[in-house]
Amino acid sequence: MARVDFFDDPAAPRATTRIPGASAAVRDEQGRLLLIRREDTGTWALPGGIFELDETIAQCAVRETREETGVEIEVTGLVGIYTDPRHVTLLDDGRAIQPLGVCFHARPVGGEARADGVETTAVAWVEPDRLDEYALFSNHRQRIADALHGTEPRIA
Repeated sequence: MARVDFFDDPAAPRATTRIPGASAAVRDEQGRLLLIRREDTGTWALPGGIFELDETIAQCAVRETREETGVEIEVTGLVGIYTDPRHVTLLDDGRAIQPLGVCFHARPVGGEARADGVETTAVAWVEPDRLDEYALFSNHRQRIADALHGTEPRIA
């Protein structure tokens, strides 16, 4: 699914709905962070996606991480809840949405990192001091910063 993200942009379309989703800040024993390269934008992001019926929001983060990266995870805490009304995403089907994202701390418990070839074109375990080398997906910058440096969950 293609998308265009607008941040505090007067030219942005008016959001008509919200779509909840979950992401995971997965850290391994060496402290590296699991990132994906998104097929739709070519940018790097935390694994995650849209919340489906018949699952909890934490199960969404586990499922999306497994689907996009091949890595099985255990959720260990809350990074934050992200609902900025200045962020509008225009999807290729014409819907203009305000994302509602819940980001979790997680640790790997199995699997092998690999891109799914559909939503992700690459997967990497990244040292936090090397994040500047990656073109990060715009709305994940704050989530990553909160995951690495925040002491309390962000509710925004």
